[in-house]
Amino acid sequence: MRGRRDRRDRRDRRVVRLSRLVPSRPVPPPPAAPGDVLAEAEGLCVHLGGRPVLDGVDVTVRAGEVLALVGPNGAGKSTLLGALAADVPAAEGVVRVHGRPVTEWSAPELALRRAVLPQSASLSFPFAVQEVVRMGRAPWAGGDLEGEDDAAVAEAMARTEVTGFAGRPYSALSGGERARVALARVLAQRAPLLLLDEPTAALDLRHQELVLRLCRERARAGDAVVVVLHDLALAAAYADRVAILRSGRIAAEGAPAQVFAEGLLSEVYDQPVEVFAHPRTGAPLVVPRREA
Repeated sequence: MRGRRDRRDRRDRRVVRLSRLVPSRPVPPPPAAPGDVLAEAEGLCVHLGGRPVLDGVDVTVRAGEVLALVGPNGAGKSTLLGALAADVPAAEGVVRVHGRPVTEWSAPELALRRAVLPQSASLSFPFAVQEVVRMGRAPWAGGDLEGEDDAAVAEAMARTEVTGFAGRPYSALSGGERARVALARVLAQRAPLLLLDEPTAALDLRHQELVLRLCRERARAGDAVVVVLHDLALAAAYADRVAILRSGRIAAEGAPAQVFAEGLLSEVYDQPVEVFAHPRTGAPLVVPRREA
């Protein structure tokens, strides 16, 4: 009797040791309600190469909203996006995703909560377009929703209009086509927080509008979208809120109609501008002031 009990105890101890070696599968976040804070920075300071890039930045990202980060070159827009993504460490302050400091999330847990589109991405192997988009499903591998992979990939490719060249090598695409494939990968990930760094930079007029419409659609579906933009007209037309960065700080934040003022923008960009209301939509139109 005692021998059987000893063997059972040894077996139980082995099971415990093995369970500690095998990491538990990360659990997806519950659906967010409109207005829920999905990411925030408080007193954020970031140093890169020994130089301060962000200085005391506070920003909140809410479900159901598109937040545009705008400002001149070198203002800290991409750095702020990288800090919200947990890709850039904070020197001071704190960044939270889904209410928890980013340093407390594991990489697999973060991958289920936020999807990131960098300014540029390179691939060393000639992956087909469909394979690149499918990379966005990696966080769901082995989970209960893995069976949705095919549908998620097909939907993302259709939304970004890249289905027609699904079998072409990614390396053979134009810059604009690559940008749309990269966005499709982010959409296929189906994370509730989308962080997009200049997603329209390489795109023509039609596809710039397409990308920002997708941002609005994702926000209406309950996601939170943060997008770095240089085109102030796009920001005014599609963003719920705009954060204007200048020299690593937030110069103004609010609805585009509230913060896109001639004086402020002229000062921030060191370029005289004029702001008009669109004759049909009323959205602010920002143009450089030019001689007649």
